[in-house]
Amino acid sequence: MTRAGSMRPRVCALIVLGAVLEPGATALAARADEVNDYPTAARSEYVFGCLKANGETRQAIDQCSCSIDVIASLLPYDRYVTAETVLSMAQVRGNLGGQFRSSEQANSALNDLRRAQAEAEVRCF
Repeated sequence: MTRAGSMRPRVCALIVLGAVLEPGATALAARADEVNDYPTAARSEYVFGCLKANGETRQAIDQCSCSIDVIASLLPYDRYVTAETVLSMAQVRGNLGGQFRSSEQANSALNDLRRAQAEAEVRCF
């Protein structure tokens, strides 16, 4: 059987499955988009940093991947970006960094991220 010939049954099965699932598939895809609003690059960056902090083992990959999934389920991506920006800018010396260290909005965003990280720690590690 040629490669194209062996693919036909699979393609037909997917088309039939898609036709059967179509009514609910749209709602499922919408929910998946809501939960998975973190870009792949942001998830990867988090996992790489987490791996560095927790040892670069297979178990750490699973735990770190779980961790960002939990955080993404609890914290909208725009709030995550705000907290990450605050963490980064708070390291800047002088007046600019001081504004990020003392702002009530910055502290609120950081607290949200820390709560999500704590929950991820409980669930994944």
